[in-house]
Amino acid sequence: MKPVISAVVPVFNERESLRNFREELERGLERTKAEYEVIWVDDGSSDGSFAELAAFAAGPRHRALRLATNYGQTAALAAGIAEAAGEWIVTLDADGQNDPEDIPRLFAAAAAGVDVVSGWRRHRRDAFFSRVLPSRAANWIISAVTGVKLHDFGCTLKVYRASLLKAADLYGEMHRFLPAILGYAGASVTELEVNHRPRLAGVSKYGLARTFKVVLDLLTVKFMGDFITKPLYLFGGLSFALLAASALMAAWTLYNKFFNAIYVKDQPLFLLAIFCALVALQLAFMGLMAEVLIRTYHSANRRPPYSVAEKKGGTA
Repeated sequence: MKPVISAVVPVFNERESLRNFREELERGLERTKAEYEVIWVDDGSSDGSFAELAAFAAGPRHRALRLATNYGQTAALAAGIAEAAGEWIVTLDADGQNDPEDIPRLFAAAAAGVDVVSGWRRHRRDAFFSRVLPSRAANWIISAVTGVKLHDFGCTLKVYRASLLKAADLYGEMHRFLPAILGYAGASVTELEVNHRPRLAGVSKYGLARTFKVVLDLLTVKFMGDFITKPLYLFGGLSFALLAASALMAAWTLYNKFFNAIYVKDQPLFLLAIFCALVALQLAFMGLMAEVLIRTYHSANRRPPYSVAEKKGGTA
C-alpha cells in the first residue's frame, strides 16, 4: 500500500544509536495508525552506518540511500524528500535526541488541517552557552525578519505536507528555514512542544560557528521570500536611500564651503563616505544576485545538490 507518512532520517556517523532509534521510530510511527515508510539517508558516514541502514532496508517499510560524500544535512534531507512517497513527510535526526513518541501528536495536528507542524525543544538537553543561547538568539532573529513566529526553527522533528515540501528548493543549509520558506509560499505553520533527550552516543555535528551561517542564510531567505518577484522594490529603495544620503552630504559640504570657508577638497570624509557606500552596495548586490543565479541554474538544469551512490530496499 502507498504510505501516508514518509519519515526521512539523515544519518552521519550515528552507528551506535541506530538500532535502538529504529525500534523507537517504528513504535512512534505505528501509533499514528497510518501506513508509513522510513527513508534513511547516509550522508557520507565513515563509521559503517550504511551497513546498519542496508540491513534495515532488507525488511519491509525501510529504504536506505548512501550519498557519495558528506554533502550536509540539507542535501541529505533533499535526497530523502525526493524519494518520499507519502502524503506527509516527517523529518527527524538519527542521534536519538528527537523523541519518536512525539510523532503521533505532530501528525494529528497536521492531519487536522495544518501544512507544517514544527517541534519546539522547550527544555533542551544541550550545553547552554555553546548551543542553547546562540539558538535562542538565532530563533528570535529569524522570527523577527521572516514574520513566521516559532520558538525553535532548528528542531529537525517536523511534519510537512509533502506536496508543499517537494516544491521547495533546498540548497546550501536552508533546511532550518523550511517553515519560513513554506510560510512565504502560503503554508499554515504551527508549533508543538516536543521532548528533547540527551545524546547517549556519538558526538554533535554542530558548533557555535553555525550561528553565523544562520545569519548569512537569513539574508538569502528574506530576499528570496520578499523580493524575488519584485527586486526593484529592494534595489530602488536602496538607491533612493543612497540618493537621499548623497544629497545630505552634498548639502553639508556646500554649507561648510559657503559658511565655514572649508572647500570640498579639504573635506576628505565626504569622499571616504561615498567610497565605502559604493563598495558596500556592490558587495550586497553581488551576493544577492549570485544567490538568484545559482538557484536559477539548479532549477533550469534540474540537477540536485547531491549524488546518490547506492540504494537499498524497495522503490515507491
